[in-house]
Parts: sequence; C-alpha cells; structure tokens
Amino acid sequence: MAIPFPIIITERLNLRKILPTDVDRVLYFRSDKEINKYIKRPPQTREMAIAHIQLLNDNLKTDKAISWGITTKESNVLIGSICLWNFSEDKKTAEVGYDLDPKFQGKGIMSEALKAVLDFGFNQRGFETIEAYTDYRNIPSKKLLKLHGFIPSDGKKDSDNQDNRVYYLNR
Repeated sequence: MAIPFPIIITERLNLRKILPTDVDRVLYFRSDKEINKYIKRPPQTREMAIAHIQLLNDNLKTDKAISWGITTKESNVLIGSICLWNFSEDKKTAEVGYDLDPKFQGKGIMSEALKAVLDFGFNQRGFETIEAYTDYRNIPSKKLLKLHGFIPSDGKKDSDNQDNRVYYLNR
C-alpha cells in the first residue's frame, strides 16, 4: 500500500505534493536567474521540468526524498518548494533544500515552511541531523538557517560546489 503524501499545513501555508500541473511554476523556479543565481544548473526546458516532477515522485516512492510545493492558503499556485533529500543510507541524516518566488521573499514564508519541515523531519521521520548547503554569498539563506539553529560544519565541504558552505542541525 502506498504511503499517503505528508501534507503539512501551517498558519499561512499549505505544503503539498508537486504535481504535473505545476510544470510551468517548476520551470520558473528552476530557470529564473534571480532564484538560481547561487545554483549551478544548466538552462532548463519544459521537458526538463516535467522530468524533474517525475523524479520527485520517484524519489518519494523509493524513500530517497520528500519534496513539497509551497502555496498560500488563498491560492493553490506554487510560490516555492522545500525538500528533504539526500537521505543517508541509515536514514539518520537528510539535507534540506528550498526556493521561493522573489515576490514572496522577506515575509517569513520560508521560515514558516522550514520550521514545519524540520519538525516533520525530526519528529515524524526520525532524522538525527539535517544539513543545508548554501552559497557563502547567499546572505538571506544563511540568516534563515542561523535563525533556525543551524551551525556551520567547518569540517565538511561540498565537493560539487566550492562556493557552498555546509550547515547542520541536530535533533
């Protein structure tokens, strides 16, 4: 039997499954220059966005990752996404990743979503450590992580991106 998708509802937000009908928003999040200025990603196409949504669903089924689309209570249109992914073999560590439409930044939305996803990760999934990789120049992301108690992991480096700093939070 399939495990139902873990919808998370907060004061202002719905964190729901990302659906094939979200393709235009997914393409926007994966290709917008402002959103992706600190991410190394090749130019995106609609086909790549469709494949990405399929990958999110496959990763959910194989217990490799959980990705939520972030919407407001007023609208079902995606304003961002947040995920727990890169689960360790023993399922004790996960990585959190997120993006948000610039029109919605600076309003505490990602902070609200992150708080709910951390609670889910630690208390529902039982992760012991959640990591975050963020570019050292991405001040808003670093502020968000520090606000939620993440601390820099001085010994750990991102072999794929030398500009990233690794942060972690233990349960």
